[in-house]
Amino acid sequence: MHLVKKIEIIANSFELSRILDGLDHAGVHGHAVIRNVAGKGLRGGAEDLDMTMLDNVYIIAFCAPEQIKPVVENIRPLLNKFGGTCYISDVMEIRSVKCVASL
Repeated sequence: MHLVKKIEIIANSFELSRILDGLDHAGVHGHAVIRNVAGKGLRGGAEDLDMTMLDNVYIIAFCAPEQIKPVVENIRPLLNKFGGTCYISDVMEIRSVKCVASL
C-alpha cells in the first residue's frame, strides 16, 4: 500500500473538456466521469440544480502527492472562472505498484 491523492471535482458539464485538459497538463492522465450529478451544496439547493440548462459532472482522479501542486495550478483558475468545486484528500492505494501517476 502507498499514499496517493484523490481529486474530486464537481462542475458544469460544459467545462468538462477544459477540466480534463487541465488534469492532463498536470500529468494526471486517468480519470472517471459521472454525468448528470445533482445535489445540495453551499451555494444553493437541489432545486437550483434541477433548473440549470446544463448538467453537472463528477470527476474523480488519483495521482502521486508531488503532482498536486500542478493540479491545483491548472484547475483552480477554471473553477474560479466557471464555477464548481474540487476536493483533494489522502487515500491509500493497495495495488503493488510503487509509483502511481494516475488512475
